[in-house]
Amino acid sequence: MSSVLIIDDHPIVLQAWRRMLQDAGVADIFDARDVASGYRLFRRRRPELVIVDLSMQGRGLGGLPLIKRMRAHDPRTRILVFSMHSDPMIAARALEAGANGYVLKDSPPNELIKAFEKVRSGAPYLSGDMAMQVAMVRTGLRRDRLADLTPRELETLTLLAQGKPYGQIADELGVSYKTVVNMSSQLKQKLDARNLPDLIRLAVQLLSATPA
Repeated sequence: MSSVLIIDDHPIVLQAWRRMLQDAGVADIFDARDVASGYRLFRRRRPELVIVDLSMQGRGLGGLPLIKRMRAHDPRTRILVFSMHSDPMIAARALEAGANGYVLKDSPPNELIKAFEKVRSGAPYLSGDMAMQVAMVRTGLRRDRLADLTPRELETLTLLAQGKPYGQIADELGVSYKTVVNMSSQLKQKLDARNLPDLIRLAVQLLSATPA
């Protein structure tokens, strides 16, 4: 990965992340201390990954709409929330806004690196305890959304979450390529996904937090 943007209003946090990212081999590291300048820098620099705080300059959870704006502008951007809020409801809201991972500010350094590497690789990340709590908070909503899917749509969603392309999904399900395209369009409508990357992100979130 060649570029990372850090958005946080604490200079010591920016310095700590900069050191860790340099050790991880990140070539270009940018930082901003408020939502407005963070979004401008995001648009100008087009970073591959953004590390963002949710609460900046005493303005509540201003990071949530920022995540939504960044996700809407470029669905491919990977977003890791670095927050002091341990409330699973807030973490769930961050994931719904479009974050790929959520890690607490009081986490040990090795967990911060683990979270960064996971999101960097394209995988979602929540710490073990937080993952369980968020799953409990969101289980009702997830069950309702998945309950509307047909068995074939659920199979397709599962394969999309695994990162498989349409052609491979068609082969595995024994259907035509066009059928998979049509099912994906139906899934986007049912799950309110804007496009295919957004659908894949939702698939990962919905299925990873669904009890076995």
